[in-house]
Amino acid sequence: MHAPHPGDNWPRLGLGLGLRHVHVEHILKHWPAVDWFEVISENFMFSAGRPRQVLRQVAERYPLVMHGVSMSIGSSDPLDFRYLQALKALADEIQPKWISDHLCWTGIQGKHTHDLLPLPLTDETLQHVAERIRIVQAVLERPLVLENPSSYLSYTQSSWTEPAFLAELVVQTGCRLLFDVNNCYVSCYNAGQDPQDYLKALPHEAIVQLHLAGHQHCGSHIIDTHDRPVAAAVWQLFQQVWRRSPAAAILLEWDGNIPDFDTCLAELHKAKGFMQGQQVNHWAAADVGRVDAAEAVSTPVDFMVAPLMAEARQMAMTEQERQDA
Repeated sequence: MHAPHPGDNWPRLGLGLGLRHVHVEHILKHWPAVDWFEVISENFMFSAGRPRQVLRQVAERYPLVMHGVSMSIGSSDPLDFRYLQALKALADEIQPKWISDHLCWTGIQGKHTHDLLPLPLTDETLQHVAERIRIVQAVLERPLVLENPSSYLSYTQSSWTEPAFLAELVVQTGCRLLFDVNNCYVSCYNAGQDPQDYLKALPHEAIVQLHLAGHQHCGSHIIDTHDRPVAAAVWQLFQQVWRRSPAAAILLEWDGNIPDFDTCLAELHKAKGFMQGQQVNHWAAADVGRVDAAEAVSTPVDFMVAPLMAEARQMAMTEQERQDA
């Protein structure tokens, strides 16, 4: 049985920002004109004292959405019911408009990688993830919202495309989608795929939220860094998605080298022009900040991703190619 389905009653939240600790004092002092905030669930689930007090204060003034990074919905480990109960307790307290997490796995055998790792998209994985979504929704007593992750590798055994996989999860479980526009662009670039093909297969009617963020272009690959303005090509993709999902809430993520609140808000407000049909000019801006892969070490994720990509290329080489190398 599916979790209770709100149908067309999902709220239209407008333009929101991620609630980050460096902006908290500014927010509490000025109560800025932003439509809503997204909070990282794990930052507050097991906290007390001032963090929880601040969250309650913000919840009194703004709609909130909870966004998680540790549910590990695709892991082969059993679901962590202590985690789910803490997630539900926080939701009961602050009454978010919805709860989201990622289509990924984050660890195995009780060990956590602290990264959002992609899944092999097979029939077996589909049934495994669908059953876990049903359990999570029963515990939370609400539909789960799932986000497409950024990826740097793909599995040869995958028999589903990611958008088709997500669409089938929506059909089987009643879950909804958080479509990360930047993640789509990053994953498609890294896999040598056309993001237009991704959009064609995406169930746009199931999207309740969109993410926008900056990335680091390394020439041979792109790293999802969230540490700079949104690239022009991602704005173009956002414009196309928005036409098909005009009720979706829009959220800017900025997690590294975070500027002041007003700078983040100005970047978010760029979305208004593209929502109204403004043309995205100067496409070369998509490559601003491109660096050599060897220099792409501005965030911790780079240290994790680069060795993985090198290992994958080595595994893909034939024996003769390895000897020639």
